[in-house]
Amino acid sequence: MQRIEVEVEGGRLAAFRMGSERADAPVVLAIHGITSSSRTWLATARALGDRAALVAVDLRGRADSRELPPPFGLDAHVRDMVAVLDQLGLERAVVTGHSLGAYIAARLGHRHPERVSRLVLVDGGLIIPGSREADPEQFMEAFLAATLARLHMTFADLDAYVAWWEAHPALAGADIAPADLREYAAHDLVGEPPELHTSIGSRVVREDGLDVVGDPDAERLTRPAVLLCAPRGMVDDPHPMQPLDLVRDWAAEAPDRRRAVPVPDVNHYTIVLGASGARAVAAAIVEATAG
Repeated sequence: MQRIEVEVEGGRLAAFRMGSERADAPVVLAIHGITSSSRTWLATARALGDRAALVAVDLRGRADSRELPPPFGLDAHVRDMVAVLDQLGLERAVVTGHSLGAYIAARLGHRHPERVSRLVLVDGGLIIPGSREADPEQFMEAFLAATLARLHMTFADLDAYVAWWEAHPALAGADIAPADLREYAAHDLVGEPPELHTSIGSRVVREDGLDVVGDPDAERLTRPAVLLCAPRGMVDDPHPMQPLDLVRDWAAEAPDRRRAVPVPDVNHYTIVLGASGARAVAAAIVEATAG
């Protein structure tokens, strides 16, 4: 894994190249979710093998980019992603994003279509069911309740944090490589034992979350895009973040450049963290790079 540091507003953003080491391999920008990190993409990078390389960022306010100051929100993240593309020398790239990352990718594709060749959106990018009519702050507080609770927890050591993730309703019994889960957890922890905690603060989650509620940029995309959706939600519940009917309606509005891809037997987390979900995401990325 190659670390890349990118000069952005307020400091340096951390990114990591993973996957193919071929000099001529297609390079794909990969953007993680609201309380995640670059390590979201470990399984996908493995599934890609030698077919493509990912440059996976740590968004500002998280993991190795945690020291970057405000502003947060989609516009700030898009500016950071343009800086990453500039530093990599990518005039136009395939961009993939999971959850919040899909909304960032969609805004990047909408505001800067000249920088994006194709988009692979993973369980995100469209309206979240129930959010349109609700008060934004109340909706996001309820929607992210389990996630926000983790931000205030402490852990005695890495093993305790890994055990917490292993027991998470979305991950318990899932096809996640133990080494991936441990790396995912380790990259997120900061502080000193026995009061280790996540690197992510509640302010960044709140500001990013509120920015997701509204008219989605994916509705206005002119670049080709595929949206992979999970049949289950954030705690392995039967309420998906991006229902298949919603995604199919979105694709039907522009069938020449949009496609809906249901991924069976995954939830909002395991669509990227699990082996079967990662294979589906990798297949969509390979198709996008070929296109």
